[in-house]
Amino acid sequence: MKRTLRLASGVASAALLVGTLAACGSSGPARTGSGSSGGGGGGGQGQSSTASTAGGSSTGGGGGGGGYAPGGTLKVLMGTSPDSLDPDYGYTAQAAEADWIVYTPLLTYTHADGTTGTKIIPGLAQSLPTISDGGKTYTLTLRKGLKFSNGKPLVASDFAYGIERAIKLSWGGDSFFTGNIAGAAAFQGGKAKSISGIVTNDKAGKIVIHLTAPYGAFENVLSFPAAAPVPAGTAMKPLTLDPPPGVGPYEITSVKENVDFTLKKNPYFAGFHIPNIPTGYVNNIHVTIESNNNTETQMVLDNQADEFDWSDTIAGSYLQQVQTQAKDRYKAETLAGTDYFFMNTRTKPFDNAKAREAVNLAISRVALARLAGGQITPACSFLPPGIPGHVSGPCPFGSATATGSPADIAKAKKLIDQAGLKGTPVTVWSETRQPRQAYTTYLNGQLNAIGFKSTLRVISDSIYFQTIGSAKTNPQIGFADWFQDFPNPGDFYLLLDARAIKPINNENFGNVNDSHIQSAIKKLEMIPASKLSSVASQWQALEKYVSSKYYMAPYGYLIGPLFLSNRVDYSRVVFQPLYGDDWTSFELKK
Repeated sequence: MKRTLRLASGVASAALLVGTLAACGSSGPARTGSGSSGGGGGGGQGQSSTASTAGGSSTGGGGGGGGYAPGGTLKVLMGTSPDSLDPDYGYTAQAAEADWIVYTPLLTYTHADGTTGTKIIPGLAQSLPTISDGGKTYTLTLRKGLKFSNGKPLVASDFAYGIERAIKLSWGGDSFFTGNIAGAAAFQGGKAKSISGIVTNDKAGKIVIHLTAPYGAFENVLSFPAAAPVPAGTAMKPLTLDPPPGVGPYEITSVKENVDFTLKKNPYFAGFHIPNIPTGYVNNIHVTIESNNNTETQMVLDNQADEFDWSDTIAGSYLQQVQTQAKDRYKAETLAGTDYFFMNTRTKPFDNAKAREAVNLAISRVALARLAGGQITPACSFLPPGIPGHVSGPCPFGSATATGSPADIAKAKKLIDQAGLKGTPVTVWSETRQPRQAYTTYLNGQLNAIGFKSTLRVISDSIYFQTIGSAKTNPQIGFADWFQDFPNPGDFYLLLDARAIKPINNENFGNVNDSHIQSAIKKLEMIPASKLSSVASQWQALEKYVSSKYYMAPYGYLIGPLFLSNRVDYSRVVFQPLYGDDWTSFELKK
């Protein structure tokens, strides 16, 4: 789903979907809540979903003693503005962090840490779907009495409208819909006025979805905020400054683009008594965009703000201070995500495999980890640890800790000479924020060192992924990352799936179109999540193939901070493996 990152911050329809937050223990104080431990999101413990819902009470579950109480305003700092809080358009981690508690889909995930947080549960649907016709038909029924946050009753056809709207708006993951739901591709292409594969009955609240073929991760697809219903008649254009009503614990009340946005409790939601979905403790959540990570860090350290967003990076110069002065309210969470440099395989010079190999040789993963203050783990394979198919052995170009040596640079220069590409102009695309600009500045220097004529192009964080995802931009090389939408290697392979290539909101920045990859994805995407381990070796084989083609330059596995003010009951906070800091679990001092 997302990148931070840019959820993303894309997704190919048929690319096996099943987000993945690989879990791992991490340094820092253990939390002492009642949630399960381990799993992606970091080995700590937090408030369990059942404890936090307590029958759907409006306080989110009883209020915890020790000087904390329901109510108040949570003050969040975010380094990068969401690309859009419109659920049918936004596709970054920052957008998803807010949207998943505003737009509840038919199915959703448990509000819990670790692997428990990757469990799919009924959301607006009464139960998990009935699956028939050999895995091609999904039948669900809405809960009774549901309303949008504006008071309008929810009906089954609002689900179909939401899917159609996400396709019309070219949501980054719309290929999950168009590649799987019968008639969705025809609707996207203007050959049909509606999606034939979605049949609804408003009176009965019944929804039937027909797929073109069995798809092992379709329940994950139904769990996207972009698959949540929106009121029929909602404008078929991005409503970035005025997102549509949803059915969730909170509603979005104001948006100032690239400045701030506010959520407040949805006055109707507690009355629905939906099991296992917390109604939240705080009354309001105010999010301020603070692009200077040092300022963001200092404000949380000084308790002037309550949350340093999990998708941001604490500067190395600050990290030791945070670890020392805020050791009881800081923890490093291991994320299922990867930082990488994309290379456009349709455009010179990276349509040449030797040029791509040279880039992989020229960069030092260790040097890049230093630029991140040690908050990424050096990597040379795309799939992160914990995701089936992860390859931990040596890369084709050597180990993750040995590249970028003088010998590697010399070999890379030779490859560029052999390909006749010496002096080729290259533009490196970069976000403004650190350490991402530091990564690309380093890459730019290395490209010049091996014989390219490289320049750096830095653009605003808020438009970065939309810009490089436009066919009109046609970028050559630059920063990208991916954080799981759900635990499945197919989710990551959206970035290498030809079906994800689009004129706008393209997620396959490398424009990779490889018949071997397509054949493997088509076969593997049919495997249910419960049986992924049985095909892990096949995903590993695909990973090794991708590495041999140098389609991208992975360099780091993600680590995220759980760093809060002393106003927050740290012991009860949930770090959700797919959505990061779970704002419904935050409780403030009285």
